Amino acid sequence: MKTLAKTQGRRMAAPLARALADLGVSADHLTWAGLVASALAGVLVAGGHFRLAALTLLAGALCDVLDGSVARATGKASPFGAFLDSTVDRVAELCFFAGALVWFIGTGAGVLYPLLCILAASGSFMVSYTRARAEGLGIECSVGLMERPERMVLLLLATLLGGVGLRVVLWVLTPLVWWTTGQRVRHVYGETHRP
Repeated sequence: MKTLAKTQGRRMAAPLARALADLGVSADHLTWAGLVASALAGVLVAGGHFRLAALTLLAGALCDVLDGSVARATGKASPFGAFLDSTVDRVAELCFFAGALVWFIGTGAGVLYPLLCILAASGSFMVSYTRARAEGLGIECSVGLMERPERMVLLLLATLLGGVGLRVVLWVLTPLVWWTTGQRVRHVYGETHRP
């Protein structure tokens, strides 16, 4: 199902990617633009400007979808480009959670919600890390519920729904990213303990 969705997404992005490539926009330009948009979204969340944060987060997500498509359209996909994209994705997520953390501290929310921000951020990183580590061992590991696209959908919902949405999404996201990490650990254990 996820593979089908990814294939359909790439097919839909291809015409826009080709147009951007024809205009001289490179995959790296889009990767960095996505990071700038995500950093701005984090700043806006910190200030409580949730609707604007949703727009900039959406722009960052669109750049993230298109950078790989532009690289493929121009025949310039490279191992470093994939590495850069993945690294920037982690920083982009950190920007959002840092913004949420600042907002909660500023509203006097106490310890619980800042702690949830830290747990959600670290769990999101662990989802990505477990996959990268497994693939470094030669084991395919795109299993689990909360891959980056699913996390981005939840973060977009959080910003659209404001402070209440952010609270609810943290309660949903935090256990799910750690569950997904566990799914990946279990998958790798199974792959490395076959008879």
